[in-house]
Amino acid sequence: MRILVVEDDSAVAGFLNKGLAESGHNVDVASEGKQGLFLATTEQYDAIVLDRMLPGVDGITILNTLRASEIKTPVLILSAKNKVDDKVKGLRSGADDYLTKPFAFEELLARLDILVARSMQTDVKDTKLRAFDLELDLLTREVNRGTQNIELQSKEFRLLEYMLRNKGQVITRTMLLEHVWDYHFDPQTNVIDVHISRLRQKIDKGFEHSIIETIRGAGYRIPTES
Repeated sequence: MRILVVEDDSAVAGFLNKGLAESGHNVDVASEGKQGLFLATTEQYDAIVLDRMLPGVDGITILNTLRASEIKTPVLILSAKNKVDDKVKGLRSGADDYLTKPFAFEELLARLDILVARSMQTDVKDTKLRAFDLELDLLTREVNRGTQNIELQSKEFRLLEYMLRNKGQVITRTMLLEHVWDYHFDPQTNVIDVHISRLRQKIDKGFEHSIIETIRGAGYRIPTES
């Protein structure tokens, strides 16, 4: 996922940045409201983690502006304001979830996974992505093909997750660079080919049916079951 963190507490922002990056996500951090609002309205994110009390522009104003602009990016408010009235105001302003500080990082990560799954019209009760006999669990971060457990590095997991979320569609190298690596397109890089090759070695080698197809001259695809 590509995630925007809008948080003025440098310790919390650094903790989130490190934890989310180690979990395989691309993270932008804004330390004040105006910067956060600018990024949220000009860049494309899978989710936003938003503090309420921010210098410049507060979190509720950012939320109201996003929803008034019909920007539907899932927003998780992360705030020290923990009264019921505070939570209600945040949710009624357009937040998709509300988590109070202090918090457990594992819970925040699980909530983000569920919000993104919901936004992509995945059943929130089913946080697993599937293709044929392969299954990826967004909450446990486990990948299985049939009865075999497959261990993936964080970037391999993110690559497979993105491809499964876009199952049936041709995924170009540019799309992968932007959504998985957060790079602007560089036609000289071979990072995509290297990671696709490693991923295929783990999820396709030794199995009768290949999960990842190469679409010559276009990119890659995980086909839908016929």
